[in-house]
Amino acid sequence: MRGKAGVVLGLAVGYVLGTRAGRERYEQIKTQADKVWSAEPVQRQVVKVKEFAASAAMALPSTLWNSAVKVTKAAASKGTAEERVERVKAAGAESADEIQKTAKVSANAAKKAADDLSTEGSGS
Repeated sequence: MRGKAGVVLGLAVGYVLGTRAGRERYEQIKTQADKVWSAEPVQRQVVKVKEFAASAAMALPSTLWNSAVKVTKAAASKGTAEERVERVKAAGAESADEIQKTAKVSANAAKKAADDLSTEGSGS
């Protein structure tokens, strides 16, 4: 889906930039592009993408923040330097696992959203 859309977009941009048909043809192309962009099916997909982006964009940063807090608390905890280092290492390892899991969930959600858009867009 992404490859096809990129090719079509590239061809359209290249044509618009490279055409010598003048302002009239540019306006025709622009009007058609505006019609496509304003079409209900396109706008439904735009809403889906915005909703996904809003939810997915918050998952990873909050996990990173929570991980930084855990490591900082472990470093600031009481005990000998060796004990604190061990707690920081453990918190860091746990945090790395959480970050990796969250990143995988976000990536899988993005792939599913793209597949859903591709399936809906192809009329399947």
